[in-house]
Amino acid sequence: MTTERYDQLAIFAAVAQERSFTRAAAKLGMSQPALSRAMRQLEERLGVRLLSRTTRSVAPTEAGEHLLRVVAPRFEEIDNEMAMLSEFRDKPAGTLRITAGEHSAITILQSVLARLLPDHPDLNIEIIVDYGFTDIVAEGFDAGVRLGPQVAKDMIAMRIGPDMRMAVVGSPAYFGRYPKPVIPDDLTAHNCINLRMPTHGGLYIWEFEKNGQELKVRVEGQLVFNTIAMRLEAALQGLGLAYMPEDLVQDAVAQGRLIRVLEDWCEPFSGYHLYYPSRRQSSPAFTLLREALRYEG
Repeated sequence: MTTERYDQLAIFAAVAQERSFTRAAAKLGMSQPALSRAMRQLEERLGVRLLSRTTRSVAPTEAGEHLLRVVAPRFEEIDNEMAMLSEFRDKPAGTLRITAGEHSAITILQSVLARLLPDHPDLNIEIIVDYGFTDIVAEGFDAGVRLGPQVAKDMIAMRIGPDMRMAVVGSPAYFGRYPKPVIPDDLTAHNCINLRMPTHGGLYIWEFEKNGQELKVRVEGQLVFNTIAMRLEAALQGLGLAYMPEDLVQDAVAQGRLIRVLEDWCEPFSGYHLYYPSRRQSSPAFTLLREALRYEG
């Protein structure tokens, strides 16, 4: 059915219920000639008279009464649903879809959601863990979380975490068999635990920086994983060196379960940012989540 026919049915329902072209025109914000013309077109299209008109009153015919019983409840239902939508403007509700890397999902998103969700039962969050550079618009996400340098320039980005550092770690048992690397290039002689990147299927290249000098080292080893937990556990078991976010290994280093090397080559870099496609009016749900994630450090 065309939009014009829907409009004509809505006009008919208003006239039939108000029993007046004047009151219906005022209710709909239309002129009486335009309203009369729409009714005439509807009757001509259906081939049946819907309204009995006199100089003093308007009343639905038998056919009009039948049509009114059919369409009036539908329009009332639509009006009610439209009214309910206004609640979404006023309170956080609905589902938000976020794409994030595993580390940010564990260390930032989970802690914020643990504080947020109990007080907002109508809010649902779906987090998809992905190391790739997701097109959030094409994939239907409300926002994504990535490191600052990885956020596309056409996105709005907001910092949600502090600067980060990486750490190269191995177990005491591992270093009982191999010498400690002194410079990043020494890693080529070590058994390194690799990370498989899903976007292009390649292995993550370990990145280092010292005094403005940047180095990228393509390491090799017996193990390749695509999760943080398995890389960390393999390092703890002495199966190789791991390149991990500093915050995930600092307790094990403090306890002596892991030994950190090349610390002077692991300088801080910009931390995680929430990114989304525009500054247009946000839903209360997204605004709530965005402000809860905002980093004030």
